Amino acid sequence: MSEGPRLALPYHSGAGHTRLLTRAAAEGAAAAGARAQALEVEALFDDAAAGWATLDAADAILLAAPTWMGAASGPFKTFMDASSDRWAAQAWTDKLAAGLTVATFPSGDKLATLTQFAIFAAQHGMIWVGQAEIGGPAAARDDGVNAAGAWLGVAATSDRDKSIMVPPGDLASARRLGARLAAAAARWRAGGAAAAASAD
Repeated sequence: MSEGPRLALPYHSGAGHTRLLTRAAAEGAAAAGARAQALEVEALFDDAAAGWATLDAADAILLAAPTWMGAASGPFKTFMDASSDRWAAQAWTDKLAAGLTVATFPSGDKLATLTQFAIFAAQHGMIWVGQAEIGGPAAARDDGVNAAGAWLGVAATSDRDKSIMVPPGDLASARRLGARLAAAAARWRAGGAAAAASAD
């Protein structure tokens, strides 16, 4: 029996909200059979070889950062820029990608960050996996999943109650996105293996 797909979750967290969401996404991925590893992007520059090797070996990468001033946080953008050697070699071509972000306000211009992530993934030749949960107020859901009604990725809102940090529905959204990315990566790997076998 083959091992599950490998998911890398590079993230930056300012006040801890993104860290919680990333852990939730990793839990969802692991529950779906993936080997998920969260990587704090600032630590990548302290232990560059190991961190970048994890990203290079991953079948899928879930990008996670807070939205600060209408875009991904500065440390995460530094990580994105540092991936330019991989971009030049198209080393991440055909990996799957997804993203999540969090901001203080319900809009918070989070869509700009998710769009930034999707463009970044496209530049690397990656294939984007969005969120499939129908949420928002029109759905009259009581679990808070995809409360923002965002399909490009998870757009969470930080809770003003510091004992909660992130609403349960947003954590559930992150778990479901992690699980969806893991399932997609498993199908992607299986399809590639089948294609290689038929070519032999």
